[in-house]
Amino acid sequence: MTSKRIGILTSGGDCAGLNAVIRSVVHSAHHQGWEVIGILDGTAGLLQSPPEYRVLTPNEFDGTLLRQGGTILGTTNKGNPFSFPMADGSLKDRSGEIVDGFKALKLDAVIGIGGDGSFAILSKLAKQGGIKMVGIPKTIDNDIGMTETSVGFDTAVAVATEALDRLQPTAASHDRVMILEVMGRDAGHIAVAAGIAGGADVILIPEVKYSIESIAKKIKAVKDSGRNFGLVVVSEAIKTLDGAKFEVEYTDGQKRYGGIANYIGAKLAEATGVETRVTVLGHVQRGSQPTYNDRLLASAFGVKAVQLIKEGKFGRMVAWQNRQVVDVAIEDAIAAYQQVDLDSTLVHTARALGISFGD
Repeated sequence: MTSKRIGILTSGGDCAGLNAVIRSVVHSAHHQGWEVIGILDGTAGLLQSPPEYRVLTPNEFDGTLLRQGGTILGTTNKGNPFSFPMADGSLKDRSGEIVDGFKALKLDAVIGIGGDGSFAILSKLAKQGGIKMVGIPKTIDNDIGMTETSVGFDTAVAVATEALDRLQPTAASHDRVMILEVMGRDAGHIAVAAGIAGGADVILIPEVKYSIESIAKKIKAVKDSGRNFGLVVVSEAIKTLDGAKFEVEYTDGQKRYGGIANYIGAKLAEATGVETRVTVLGHVQRGSQPTYNDRLLASAFGVKAVQLIKEGKFGRMVAWQNRQVVDVAIEDAIAAYQQVDLDSTLVHTARALGISFGD
């Protein structure tokens, strides 16, 4: 058996299940007699000299980390190495430094755990440096193409559904319409899944153009039916009525989605006279113990990634299709950005249940 030294890193936003992926890779690689190097803070750890890393052994994964949210390796979702922001405000191509960092670690292969943005960067770095890479998809947004689900999505939906479960009694107690804003970036998968599971009356997603009149009509129908409360789920990426993005600018200059539910709440209250309250769930959807589904998916993905390295299949991403773990070209997965299919089973289910999409 040939000994190998493989690296693993987490990149992009965190989510539940990342530590379960790392655990799976370490255990599976250990059975091959391979050494696993955990690269710290994603590509940021490779910009340090020497690169920042830790050796990972099965003894560290006694079962505690399987249940733990976040990532023990740290991650980064800013600082594109091909256009890296410097202290003087300029942008610099630092991709060569990252390639040098990979090579300094003397790795036979690298497993990158990320979303479509991370894979675009990592794939480009791999080609530039001749790095043998395998990808594992993780994102609460579930927007990576070629896979039915990604690590972190199931947990995010579970958290959002629980939030609706908690909002419903207080909505009923006060004759209110409760509006829950969920993450998901430019795809409405979390909103659709949680909205159905949580008994929402209205689901607003970026894939469907809404009007306040349509939402108000649905809320009035709910009230006319004798129910004294309503539940509305809003995806963070829906636009204002005039088509503008609703974003928050942070002190570092980054702009992120957030707060559109407050806009919807004010408009709906004005149109209906109904008392509304808004909850913006935000990063609560990321920081949680992974559900059993995310733990199973993470475990299967980690094993498959190690198997691909053993078979010498690189430039591939593990994926879940038809209840099986398969592998696809990373480039194909990136190219097939996955928004909500308006002809999908879940959308048909929601409409059949009388849920309005505001259209």
